[in-house]
Amino acid sequence: MFDGRWRDTVDRGTGPVGRKLQQLGVTADVLTATGLLSAAAAAIAIGTGHLHLGIVLLILTGLHDLLDGPVAKASGTSSVRGAFFDSVTDRVADALLLGGVAWYLVTTHPGHLVLLPFAVLAATSLVSYQRAKAESLGLSAKGGIMERAERMILLAIGLLSAAWLVPVLWLMLGLTLLTAVGRFVKVWRVASAPTPVAVSHRPRRVRGAARAERRRISRSPSRWRARRQGELASRSGRTWRARHARQGIRQRSVRRGH
Repeated sequence: MFDGRWRDTVDRGTGPVGRKLQQLGVTADVLTATGLLSAAAAAIAIGTGHLHLGIVLLILTGLHDLLDGPVAKASGTSSVRGAFFDSVTDRVADALLLGGVAWYLVTTHPGHLVLLPFAVLAATSLVSYQRAKAESLGLSAKGGIMERAERMILLAIGLLSAAWLVPVLWLMLGLTLLTAVGRFVKVWRVASAPTPVAVSHRPRRVRGAARAERRRISRSPSRWRARRQGELASRSGRTWRARHARQGIRQRSVRRGH
């Protein structure tokens, strides 16, 4: 939702901050890299049971991820390379954070419950893959009720209390799967729609002149053949008359000789 409906509002709020950081010499790549480091630190804090410290580091990670784009725009360094770097670090950060949650559940909830964070990670990877694949095909797969910003906020709420963490993880899994299904249906409908036939917007006179020109060109070969045949026939007739005249001259000369 934050990446769709509220993107303009968020950009207006973070734009001045991005320009200020750019003036201080902070680059977008530095923010992206340090955000990954804070995500690793948050994963360690969560895994060792320091959930409230994990919330602080998680918020710090979200701020880095929120501000690297405005800094890149302010400095005029937005590029495909930067977008690729940011996307890859986001996936690594997600894996680190949910890995830290799984580490915490191993020590506090022995059993199969440790698989729950990995199920959430698989669902988030599916959502990210759908968007990347759709965009590579020229389609849009943005939107949904559980994108990355919403997952970070919900995870921070779950870290407020150890009793909330497991229910929040189940909620994240369900909403993320709904987002994946919604994106699949959206892309499926758009990709299944018939491609509109291109309509010519040229004036009627221009289209009529073009058709006349095509007819003239199509008839030109037959006219050329007809004229060529006429020339050959004429040349053949002149050759025959000349040959006949030479034969007549020979016959007259023979008669005179006799």
